[in-house]
Amino acid sequence: MMGRRQEAQPELFYEFSLEDHVPQNHLLRSIDRFVDLSGIRTHLANFYSHTGRPSVDPELLIRMLLVGYCFGIRSERRLCEEVHLNLAYRWFCRLDLSDRIPDHSTFSKNRHGRFRDSELLRHLFETTVARCIEEGLVSGQRMAVDASLIEADANKQNSTPKEDWDVAKIDPADAPRAVREYLDTLDETAFGAASAVQPKFTSHSDPASQWTAARKGPAFFSYSDNYLIDTDHGVIVDVEATRSIRQAEVGSTKTMLDRVRAKFDLHPERLIADTAYGTGPMLGWLVDRKIAPHIPVFDKSARTDGTWSRVDFEWDAKNDQYICPEGHALKQFRRNYSDPNRGPTGKGTAKYRCLKHTCQACPSKARCCPNMDFRSITREENEDARQVARDIAKTDQYVISMRLRKKVEMLFAHLKRILGMGRLRLRGPCGANDEFLLAATAQNLRKLAKVFPAPQQPRKA
Repeated sequence: MMGRRQEAQPELFYEFSLEDHVPQNHLLRSIDRFVDLSGIRTHLANFYSHTGRPSVDPELLIRMLLVGYCFGIRSERRLCEEVHLNLAYRWFCRLDLSDRIPDHSTFSKNRHGRFRDSELLRHLFETTVARCIEEGLVSGQRMAVDASLIEADANKQNSTPKEDWDVAKIDPADAPRAVREYLDTLDETAFGAASAVQPKFTSHSDPASQWTAARKGPAFFSYSDNYLIDTDHGVIVDVEATRSIRQAEVGSTKTMLDRVRAKFDLHPERLIADTAYGTGPMLGWLVDRKIAPHIPVFDKSARTDGTWSRVDFEWDAKNDQYICPEGHALKQFRRNYSDPNRGPTGKGTAKYRCLKHTCQACPSKARCCPNMDFRSITREENEDARQVARDIAKTDQYVISMRLRKKVEMLFAHLKRILGMGRLRLRGPCGANDEFLLAATAQNLRKLAKVFPAPQQPRKA
């Protein structure tokens, strides 16, 4: 028999509880157990006036932002609509059915004001990392680092070639917020001072972003999202926004390692990374701090013409010389120089040469230096650290480390495919940093929720 037509029957009174209508296995129930916002009011106390109208609860704004980044809701307008309609989102944000949702403009006002001035999002991220450490997800023994390009909110049509861009002509008083942030970061190693090379194009709307074709496709403006993770459970222990160039990404590694040591007393036994981080200065920095570099060496000394490369020569550290395959010595100095111009260069490199008459009489000259009178080898200042990395690359632990390095790449894939951060919404270095911090916080909270799901409770009859 066909049922009767369903029609809404208005009632005078309802008995309704959000707690009963949010599923027990909902992700937000597990995440809510690890969200600690008790210190937010104290952290922001000095950034609010003691007079005037009461503001929107900052805890509500943070909870709404966490919902947006956990579920890939990129628009704050849409976020307000979703929280208004979704019962689970209301429950997580501590909103009743009759409570009004803040206007989307409230987020911008607080983000560009007190949130940024107080570094609240950094505080929120570090609070989440501390909870991961407390729950035993971080040992601090093995860490991995990598960077991923995130497209900036800029396009080529609104850009200027490098020869037409003049910073001196910019008036900070009339410039947009992203341009003022760019001027403020000209001396920072992560942005303006990362490299003296000027990009091919500079965006008018976001000049701190980098014009890059690193993906081997059409070039675009981008920022680099740098992650430092603990490989035990893939927890992000630090995050940093930089320009999308290798020097800035490598430099951010030092910043993040120093920061986690100062904040959480984490000093890894090894650092895992790809070849971009295998430069001599970086390897030397790690070895000096007793961190084993499980990193492929960035080395261009290999020859492709069939002649002997530097690796074919044996290094004799005791006598400060190289020994060629024929047993001849290549030395830096063969006598003491009174003229300082003929001594060490002080440029971080040293050149070792064999005697001319020795090379001329050598039977292997055609395989060593067929186009030169004698063979010379350049040795960098951090060659000892490079050798440490080469020796580590021969061990079984290095093979394990290369597999663990994929965990940081998986986090970037999750960031772009699941959380939807293929392109930034906010402009400027501060905007990129805010988005990266919130996204990393959301990923850590989702990790906690996955490892420690909320206990299931029987539904009420």
